[in-house]
Amino acid sequence: MTEAGPLSLGQLSVWHDIRDLPPARRHEPNNAAVWALPPGVGVEAVRAAVHTLALRHPSLRTRYDVNDPDNPRQLSPDDGVHASVDLTDGSDGGAERAEETALALAARPFDLGREHGWRARLLTRGGAPSHLLFVKHHIVADAWAQEQLHQELLRELTAPGRLGPPPHGPADLAADQYGPAGQRRQLAALAHWEHVLSRAPSAGLPRDADAPGTVLQATLRSAPARTAARAIAAREGVSVAGVVLAAFAGAVARRCDVGDTVMGSASGSSGSGSGSGNGNGNGNGNGNGNGNRLMVQLMSANRFTARWRDVVTSMNQWVPALIEHTDSAFADLARAAHWSALAAFRHGVHDVRAVAALRARVPHVPEPACAFNFVAVPPGAGGTAGGGAATGPEGEATLVWEEPFTTIGPRCYARAVEDEHALSVRLTAKDLRRETCAALLGDLHETLLTAAGRV
Repeated sequence: MTEAGPLSLGQLSVWHDIRDLPPARRHEPNNAAVWALPPGVGVEAVRAAVHTLALRHPSLRTRYDVNDPDNPRQLSPDDGVHASVDLTDGSDGGAERAEETALALAARPFDLGREHGWRARLLTRGGAPSHLLFVKHHIVADAWAQEQLHQELLRELTAPGRLGPPPHGPADLAADQYGPAGQRRQLAALAHWEHVLSRAPSAGLPRDADAPGTVLQATLRSAPARTAARAIAAREGVSVAGVVLAAFAGAVARRCDVGDTVMGSASGSSGSGSGSGNGNGNGNGNGNGNGNRLMVQLMSANRFTARWRDVVTSMNQWVPALIEHTDSAFADLARAAHWSALAAFRHGVHDVRAVAALRARVPHVPEPACAFNFVAVPPGAGGTAGGGAATGPEGEATLVWEEPFTTIGPRCYARAVEDEHALSVRLTAKDLRRETCAALLGDLHETLLTAAGRV
């Protein structure tokens, strides 16, 4: 066996999410992408470009020693790699058929100890390459890294040999994270966790009694919501991500139990969700000042320094944020969400084992009321991180119900993606009825449009 080293903290977070999955669910950490290819490229050119990427990025040549689940290790990248790209004739189908083929590839789990955590298939039409189907395990690449691979593939196809020096690999990242400076950052992150957990209210969405064990997924896609979110962000001097987070947090807060009351309401009844999106609730919830406060689990991309920005690996980690003013005017909530998120992202790199030990020491630690991820991808992505269903006539919002590919993750998780046309928010929820999920997304959408003065 080749020399092994520790996982980076992002890899470790992925491993802790998947280590106990039963065999029937071991495909769930996989992700499928369908990449359109430039016209006129040949089969061998695509194969050569994929091979170049595999040699360029150590993560694509790395296997893992997971025999001891409490001490997983990443092996030294393999020197030689055969980047196999299978062929499939896609002449009898369009984009839908390509998506189905990619999902079928993703449904096969990876043996991380024996094989590299990615596979590719070239879709041809009339003998000419049309799309590359790329499937990867999440420990190999997050959304940012996947899009980076996509852009590098296109550049290599159009200008071979000009990608420049290879970036660092995940083993280099791990060495930095476990070094003296990295250890100081870990201590600061742990202090952030302790501070947030000590102040978090015990707020959560009620579980629907007639929906135990169910997992629902729906995607809201709206061009007007994108326009509204951008207008609010410009007006209030905050990020678009902060605006969408505020709308989601407000929708969740209006339906959360806090002790014997509902957040955003002094009388124990939820607000209407009209007007500025504050549900007309002016009370403090449970009477101790926690009723206007919500703990949200945020996904941090952790690519904030030039040195590590382009590492192809998984760097995403969940980090808690305490959002104030959930019962205030939406402008106040948007600013609170923006600054709370920035504070959380400063501490996004942490050791999940240390956090688990912290939670075990602190009695009565509440769970986050919801989770949110505004997907970050490299500039020029053009919405390739997944935009959901198309908008309806004249840019109307659409809501599409989907069969979830994975049920890994938090109980109420909103994943937002902005492309050049629309804002998409995919909600994955457990133990909630379809009506509740639809109401959360509808509330988010109405809040954005109302706060921007669109309705």
